[in-house]
Amino acid sequence: MSDDGKRAVPGKGLVQGLAVTLKTMTKRSTTRQYPDVEPDLPPRSRGVIALLEENCTVCMLCARECPDWCIYIDSHKETIPARTEGGRERTRNVLDRFAIDYALCMYCGICVDVCPFDALFWSPEFEYADGDIVEMTHEKDRLGDWMRTVPAPPADVPNAEPAKELGGRATERRVPRRAGTDDDGSPA
Repeated sequence: MSDDGKRAVPGKGLVQGLAVTLKTMTKRSTTRQYPDVEPDLPPRSRGVIALLEENCTVCMLCARECPDWCIYIDSHKETIPARTEGGRERTRNVLDRFAIDYALCMYCGICVDVCPFDALFWSPEFEYADGDIVEMTHEKDRLGDWMRTVPAPPADVPNAEPAKELGGRATERRVPRRAGTDDDGSPA
C-alpha cells in the first residue's frame, strides 16, 4: 500500500512513460542538421570577442578583471613630441600584443563590459574552432578581423518608449558636466 492508503497498480509508471514516448514520437522533430543548415541566432548573440585596436589605450582593465586570466596584453611607451614650442613631451602606451586564449575563456563578457573606451565587442560568429588547442589563442590581427562581423548597435530612435532595462522610467540624455562649468557647459 502507498502512503495515502491506495493500492499501487503494477506497471502504471511503465504505461505512463510509454504514453509520453508515443506522444513525442508523433510530433515533428526540431533538430537541424547543423553543418548543412545554418542556425537562426539572435541578432546580438555572443560568439567571439572582437578588438577595435584604435580604441585600445592599454589600460589593462580587461586583463585585470578577467576571472580566467585568458587575456594577454603587451605594450611599450612611446614619446610624443610637444605640439608647441616650449611645451612638454607626452608619453602614451602603444599596443604590441593583445591576445585572447579561447581555450580558457568562459565567455562571461566582463572584459567587454569594463572596457572604458569601447575597444572590445561581441561578434555573433561562433565557427572558429580549431583542431589544435594552440591555435585557440587569437592575436590582435585575428581579433581585429572579427570586427567586420560585429552588428551595428540598435538605432537610437527619438521619442521612443523608454528601454525596458531602465524599468520604464523616462530618461533624458545629459552631457556630463566638467568641473568648473555651469549647467550649460560655459566656464563658471
